[in-house]
Amino acid sequence: MTTGKIARKSPYKVEVQEGKKYAWCACGLSGNQPFCDGSHKVTDLKPLIYKASETQELYFCGCKQTGSAPLCDGTHNKL
Repeated sequence: MTTGKIARKSPYKVEVQEGKKYAWCACGLSGNQPFCDGSHKVTDLKPLIYKASETQELYFCGCKQTGSAPLCDGTHNKL
């Protein structure tokens, strides 16, 4: 598996907290989307750690095909 499974064709709106780390699911198999629950262990993919620089709303990629991981870049509109 070199690219993640599409979890959904839209982003996840998340309120992140300044200084907190978030483990974004890159494989698409997590039951806790858009975050990792360890399901990637059956793949060669690993979660991407995102550290919030400020408290704000962000859109984490749900299709797992983004070019700006872990955030959505609109790639899901082309799938």
